[in-house]
Amino acid sequence: MPRPYNAFAGQNLERLAALSDGVFAVAMTLLVLDLRTPAIEAIHSEGDLRHALLALAPRLAVYLMSFLTLGIFWIGQQTQLHRLTRSDRDLAWLNLAFLFLVTLMPFSTSLIAEFITYRTALLLYWVNILLLGVAVFATWRYARRAGLTADEVTVEFARAVERRVIIGQSLYALGALLCVFSTYWSLGFIVLVQLNYAIAPRLKWLWRL
Repeated sequence: MPRPYNAFAGQNLERLAALSDGVFAVAMTLLVLDLRTPAIEAIHSEGDLRHALLALAPRLAVYLMSFLTLGIFWIGQQTQLHRLTRSDRDLAWLNLAFLFLVTLMPFSTSLIAEFITYRTALLLYWVNILLLGVAVFATWRYARRAGLTADEVTVEFARAVERRVIIGQSLYALGALLCVFSTYWSLGFIVLVQLNYAIAPRLKWLWRL
């Protein structure tokens, strides 16, 4: 009896990884478009230029934060894909949903950069990060249940991946809650969380995060 089309669809891991790389590259590049040089008609002296560049600092900080966010999720997704032996149609669509959320990051970044003191903008930015975490967690959980992971993936390793996502999302949620006091507190805390994830492999006492 012939196998249905869905049994063959979405099985190429290499193409999935290549698409992911392309989407991440475009999203990361789009982030920088929100950084604009000062208007030349407003600059009449060195002091004016320094003042204008200083005014760009919040946007630069948000750009750095979002670049780190995408970098962390790219590494997380590539780590998962590297531990899979094959893919299927459902896994491919879960990854496409994840990539859809990646493409929203430039918008949520632009929103928080433009309205950095507004809690609504901050919470929408956090929701974008939350949904990315949910998507990457769901993808990994599905891959395990569907038997798509390699034999080298032990129960301990699989749980470590899930624990890392849960801890990270909990810290991001805590950062979002700090907007009750100030959105700057929230953004500062989120940046610290991201820096921890970026450098934790070199700091043994932070490795478990």
